[in-house]
Amino acid sequence: MVEAIALDDLKTRLVQQARSLGFASVGFAPAADDPLRSERLREWLDAGMHGEMEWMEARAEVRRGPQSMWPEARSVIALGMSYAPAHDPLALEGDPERARISVYAQGRDYHDVMKSALKALARWMTAETGKLGLDAALKVFVDTAPVMEKPLGEAAGIGWQGKHTNLVSREHGSWLFLGAIYSTLPFAPDAPHETNCGSCHACLDACPTSAFPAPYRLDARRCISYLTIEHRGPIPEEFRAAMGNRIYGCDDCLAVCPWNKFAVAASRHQAFLPRAELMAPRLDELLTLDDAGFRKLFSGSPIKRIGRDRFVRNCLIAAGNSGNRELLGAVYPLLSDPDAVVAEAAAWALEQLTKAP
Repeated sequence: MVEAIALDDLKTRLVQQARSLGFASVGFAPAADDPLRSERLREWLDAGMHGEMEWMEARAEVRRGPQSMWPEARSVIALGMSYAPAHDPLALEGDPERARISVYAQGRDYHDVMKSALKALARWMTAETGKLGLDAALKVFVDTAPVMEKPLGEAAGIGWQGKHTNLVSREHGSWLFLGAIYSTLPFAPDAPHETNCGSCHACLDACPTSAFPAPYRLDARRCISYLTIEHRGPIPEEFRAAMGNRIYGCDDCLAVCPWNKFAVAASRHQAFLPRAELMAPRLDELLTLDDAGFRKLFSGSPIKRIGRDRFVRNCLIAAGNSGNRELLGAVYPLLSDPDAVVAEAAAWALEQLTKAP
């Protein structure tokens, strides 16, 4: 009884501490594995919908739930940071001179920001449990281990997985970065969040490449975010026109979600404010980036992870879609780029632009 009272008090103070560190959402869930979600993951992998993301399949058994990874875990603390944009993510659609970068990548790398805050919260928890004389251990995760953050977030009550498969929050819409802390302490769980999508299918209709074969099911192989970030080879030609001027990620299914009207921009973390040079970058300038220029421009950004070659490949697809013949001068030198994928994309862009009126 004494331990339960102490844990309830610790839980209350933990939520307050998390919010002081920049977390907009905090919830608690049991650490038990979820057989139903495990089965759905296996079906998705067996269908090949993860594409080239071999890491999804390599540790699929561990993804079944927290205790498959760490049997001693008793509770999960699910946390979210808001990155709700103050501007319209779809505003640059069809702009022949500008490129579109996903909202989440216009500020600092969320991995670094969240990891720092999670470690700070973990240190606070360790100190507090020590004062209480509780024997406790914990582990922190932010996109660095086989952790199913979105199902855990739903189980912890901070949101629900929408038909676009991303977490949706009443307070923050579709704009939450997710992290988790596994603990050996048996915190009282919060109620799982109910699904509030109803009959709405705006996110499914908005997808440029029809990447949703059914509600709540994503075929990553058709997703522009996957194609521009995870996919390593040439972009399949069937998806190139649909990419438009998107060069890193895609916000369409997130941006049209009606729940975003509750996502107050002032509530987001200051680290995720967009850098001016990434809000509406010029395609002609991006096409001239060499490796050093790429690294300098995207220092501290998640975009740096894909490397210059993959990034310029994406920019060439956008150039080919632009109809802007003024970009030909930036495309020509890339025909002889040392990277074969870049050179192929340049040849495609040249063909498209020479056909443009």
